[in-house]
Amino acid sequence: MAILGYWESGIWNTGLIVFAYQMMLILVLGHVLVLSKPMESLILVLTRLAKGPASAALLVALPTMLVTFFNWGLGLIFGAILARKVGEYAQERQIPINYPLVGAAGYTGLLVWHGGISGSAPIKAAEAGHIKDLMEGIAPAHLLPLIPESIATSLTVFSPWNLVIYLVIVLLICMLVYGLGRVARPTKTSLNPYRSREEKDHKPQGAERLDRSRILATGVGLLMLLAFGLQYSPMLRRLNITPDMLNFFMLGLALILHGSFKRFQLAVEEAIGDTAGILIQFPLYFGIMGVMADSGMISGISDFFVSIANVTTLPIFAFFSAGLVNIFVPSGGGQWAVQGPMIVESALQLGVPLPKAIMALAYGDQLTNMLQPFWALPLLGITKLKAKEILPYTLLFMLVGAVVFITGLLIS
Repeated sequence: MAILGYWESGIWNTGLIVFAYQMMLILVLGHVLVLSKPMESLILVLTRLAKGPASAALLVALPTMLVTFFNWGLGLIFGAILARKVGEYAQERQIPINYPLVGAAGYTGLLVWHGGISGSAPIKAAEAGHIKDLMEGIAPAHLLPLIPESIATSLTVFSPWNLVIYLVIVLLICMLVYGLGRVARPTKTSLNPYRSREEKDHKPQGAERLDRSRILATGVGLLMLLAFGLQYSPMLRRLNITPDMLNFFMLGLALILHGSFKRFQLAVEEAIGDTAGILIQFPLYFGIMGVMADSGMISGISDFFVSIANVTTLPIFAFFSAGLVNIFVPSGGGQWAVQGPMIVESALQLGVPLPKAIMALAYGDQLTNMLQPFWALPLLGITKLKAKEILPYTLLFMLVGAVVFITGLLIS
């Protein structure tokens, strides 16, 4: 009965519910951005550069990983639509490609997302007071003074060692997909043109004109970006990004790129379905955290890590455990809520720098996305591929990522 009480109180943890809504907005607004006309034009330009099987795979993988560093929701849908459009273009021009490889290339963003600007663990750690709130009632009294108010993303996402790891991953994956494109057997496709939801063409009447006014939508979007600059410029100069900053910027930018409230609304309606998993799963993860925190499990697991690890090996243990947990908790935000406290407590006890411990968790989480196909569902729906068709390639990406991440954690 006590454990059920811990579970129920964890589900309704107010701070974590705010966290869930922030993560939902990151996904929705990223999807909304990719549905705008300028992004559609960019995808069409990239599509036309595909001249053969190797270049087709490369032209999907590279932009996807670059875009995902900014926002994982944007990269997830961008990669899926780009892969689909490349498949359609190759089919129309009779260019021989391995379409499952192209689809897998569109999923490579999920191999680097948690080390990027929208990574759940680093941007939540950058919020003032978040780590202390997360560790409240969990960390022993002697560790409480060691918990920082926040950890700036300049020490995690924008740290030189993380940027080097990201660039090495991008380079090696691009080389791998290009090489696979040269040797993989071409496959046949039967794709109809992919179209997102479009605004009905009719003459607006009365107040409908405001919904379709480019001037009004652009004006509001510019005001948002102005407010963003005024409010967050000091933090931007320190390279410290938080979820609220990212969402506010994307909201203003989305209004400008869509050019009307009506088109923005249609894009939101199309994107909102992708948040179903977050909406339902996150409270359940928070319940798991409530049980682990109030029952003392977190301290017990942390003590176990401390007993078998040292300053060098704890990040490696965190990396592998995060990869394992991700198979059962396929959400970086949910995983941070469940596993973050034990990683933080273990790092504090052993004297491991918290930025390194947090990024070790992030690397482990993003690595097994290549094995855990939960976040591939939107891509599979758009590309009309099956998980078994892309997994042989994503598993190769996972092996390359594992070598780079482990090496990076050992020498950083």
